[in-house]
Amino acid sequence: MTETRHLTVPIDRPAAAVYAYVRDPAHLPAWAAGLAAGIRRERGEWIADSPMGPVLVRFVPVNEYGVLDHDVVLPDGTTTTNPVRVLADGAGSEVVFTLRRRPTMTGDEWAADVAAVTADLGVLRRLLEAG
Repeated sequence: MTETRHLTVPIDRPAAAVYAYVRDPAHLPAWAAGLAAGIRRERGEWIADSPMGPVLVRFVPVNEYGVLDHDVVLPDGTTTTNPVRVLADGAGSEVVFTLRRRPTMTGDEWAADVAAVTADLGVLRRLLEAG
């Protein structure tokens, strides 16, 4: 079994608005520093400039369920699937990011990954609640 953490953040915005924002890969550099310092389209694919080098980002198709799962293909070819959900919560929403520990990660690398995603979710909350 892979070690897993469900990281969540409440956002005082309707779920549809949060989903639409997060769904657009062009927004990743604004809130997901742990993944993308920049992003561009190449041959129909989204390439993010990550701390690990250039990575390919592929989201599941648009859906009505708030599912934002996405694969990140690392420079070494390893694919990491990141389950993400936007859940309606009254007039607001909750984003749930399931983070899975890669088998090669040390304890310090895992802690840093958890901290980076937690920080990214906080930035997402601040951006969406300010706009």
